[in-house]
Amino acid sequence: MVRFLTRPGCHLCEDAYPLVFREAQKAGVTLEVFDIETDDTVLSEFGMRIPVVLGPDGEVLAEGQIERRALRRALRRTGARGWLRRPSPR
Repeated sequence: MVRFLTRPGCHLCEDAYPLVFREAQKAGVTLEVFDIETDDTVLSEFGMRIPVVLGPDGEVLAEGQIERRALRRALRRTGARGWLRRPSPR
């Protein structure tokens, strides 16, 4: 599972969500959207950093302006296996 930290009215979050959703689907991982305003501890830690993508172990995989390639590499490091591998040339 990957957690997408957001809050209402966050325009960067709104822009990043479709990208994060697509890459999570490609990676074969569940995406949980989490409103940081529902948890004071999470809000104090990540309030100024959102959007944030957390991996299964809580590691920050991406934050702020999220780039597709960097997110994809980070998701692969989590052990996600959803990407189709191209056969190697012979």
